[in-house]
Amino acid sequence: MIQVKNLTKIYRLNKKEMNKQNTREKSKIAVDDISFEAKENRIFGLLGPNGAGKTTALRCIATLIKPTSGSITVNGYDTIDHSLEVRREICFLTNELKLDTHFTPKYTMEFFGKLYSMEPGNIYRRTKELFTRFAIEDFKNTPIGELSTGMKQKLSIAVSLIHDPKVIIFDEPTNGLDIITAKSVTDYLLEMKAAGKTVIISTHIMSVAEKLCDEAAILLDGKISASGTIAEICKENGESNLEDAFYKLYFAENEGRRT
Repeated sequence: MIQVKNLTKIYRLNKKEMNKQNTREKSKIAVDDISFEAKENRIFGLLGPNGAGKTTALRCIATLIKPTSGSITVNGYDTIDHSLEVRREICFLTNELKLDTHFTPKYTMEFFGKLYSMEPGNIYRRTKELFTRFAIEDFKNTPIGELSTGMKQKLSIAVSLIHDPKVIIFDEPTNGLDIITAKSVTDYLLEMKAAGKTVIISTHIMSVAEKLCDEAAILLDGKISASGTIAEICKENGESNLEDAFYKLYFAENEGRRT
């Protein structure tokens, strides 16, 4: 289980960043006092447009950055006081993961398996299992630089899952993927949910969220605008589908800013 309580993350901006964002403010509130829970056997979604704070929240959960305030626990471990234990429990897939293009998929899996102190036999077993699941086996000795975009994404997923984590954190897991690769990813996440894992994803694609998520929180400008099951979010906003509910919240938020 992931428990996020009153999470706030504030970034300090240098002059270059201030000019880029066209602001005179010396700080930016990326995530503003958000709270939610992601439970076992469930898929939780952080939904919202680019820049809403989704990735920042996930990076805090994954111990990559420290919150400005608030607390996060993963399976009972505090992300600040017990960051090493948290990292053993989770995987974090992000499009910022860059694999060495000169390595092969097989070597890459062995490399990351050793980083997790896995025994050679377990590395082989997990590699075989994941390569079969994502149809990577025939490309295991091909340099990564020669792989297609979809195959690289599937390899990134396999690498992140090598240690069979209890908690799966995927940031925009289907972004930029073709329809076949995207389906293999979403199907696998559903399998992980059925296997008792805790799964949390971020996405700006509401159809993906509607297919996958049991509960969700919609982030707008760093704040949670709605949360609950997909059915609850739709009902509370008087809409029959998540996309329309999201647009209603989004436009109401922007109208509120103008007034």
